[in-house]
Amino acid sequence: MRVPLAWRNLVADPAQLARATAGVAFAVTLMMVEIGFGNAYIESMVQLIRRLDGDLVLVSSVKYQFDRVSPFSRRQLYAARAVEGVASVRPLYMKRLESVWRNPQDHTLHAVQAFAFDPDQPVFRLPEIAAQLAALRTPDTVMFDRNDRDILGRVDAGTETELDRHAVKVIGTFWLGPDFFNDGNVVMSDRTYFKIFGGTGADGTDLPDPEVGVIKVAPGYRAAAVQSALRAVLPGDVTVMTKQELIDQEARWQARWSPVGPLFTAGTVIGFAVGMLISYQILFSELADQIPQYATLKAMGYRNAYIVGSVAEQAVWYALVGFAPAWLLSLVLFRTLAAAVVVPLRMTVDLTVESLVLALGMCLLSAFIAVRRVLKTDPAELF
Repeated sequence: MRVPLAWRNLVADPAQLARATAGVAFAVTLMMVEIGFGNAYIESMVQLIRRLDGDLVLVSSVKYQFDRVSPFSRRQLYAARAVEGVASVRPLYMKRLESVWRNPQDHTLHAVQAFAFDPDQPVFRLPEIAAQLAALRTPDTVMFDRNDRDILGRVDAGTETELDRHAVKVIGTFWLGPDFFNDGNVVMSDRTYFKIFGGTGADGTDLPDPEVGVIKVAPGYRAAAVQSALRAVLPGDVTVMTKQELIDQEARWQARWSPVGPLFTAGTVIGFAVGMLISYQILFSELADQIPQYATLKAMGYRNAYIVGSVAEQAVWYALVGFAPAWLLSLVLFRTLAAAVVVPLRMTVDLTVESLVLALGMCLLSAFIAVRRVLKTDPAELF
């Protein structure tokens, strides 16, 4: 009968088990929070793209980042509409870092994202906006994101305030959410946008060039085929992507090159390193106390593979018993912080699996480093 040596070593000292569980749980919680905030950061930056009501998107070829101001000529919209298989091409205008909202209660100023489109050519897959298209045609009216941060004030239909020092009236609200750089969102017609932010051309009376062209593919046509046809017709200064390709491009840029995304990756690496140090100290201390017992096993004929397997199994148990409270604590933290700072911070299956793999990895690596002392021990030197 095989003796469950790893389990018995684990539960032999309840106080030591409690300390080990707390140490591993601390490291796992640190990693989960970093991964969770990293995911929330990226999701906040792509959530608007997910709400675009189209199959393909047309953007400037230099727009490597979605909130980078890189408009393209509206002539490309007309050229795209003439391509076979294109049902519609609808322009989207936006100000993501320059528009300023006045809190209607305390009159403080805050950055918001401003988006505009022709109400006759809606671009968002948001039912609340679709229901207010007729009202948006009224000049100086906007819709406000009610999932905003509290500093923007209490805003409902009928609220009057200012956007970029221009008086506006809120005719309804929708649900989207801010990102890490802006506190909320407003939506308006292209004419109101033009009136607030100005136009282009020598006399400033032309509509601004769009930032995004939202393309719907006609029934019976494949999006990939229409995408290839558009690329063949349009010049090199614009790019045609599927919506998912644009999401993936934005997520990669934010994770690798933005000022914020890499910080969360670095935090995860630091959490992993801290966890390895904690796990190593726990296992090294236990192995140091149990060297005579392991030496006895070696003298009895047990091979090094058995000892390594036993220590690795004990490390797995430490990872599992530390992961459980860390997951529960992180779940509470996520729900609390998500409500407090209004970011899409969620406990997901992918995050759970990734964190569990990291927890197992840090404990197993620590075990393989700590067990070397036992493997080098000569039983004859101890007896």
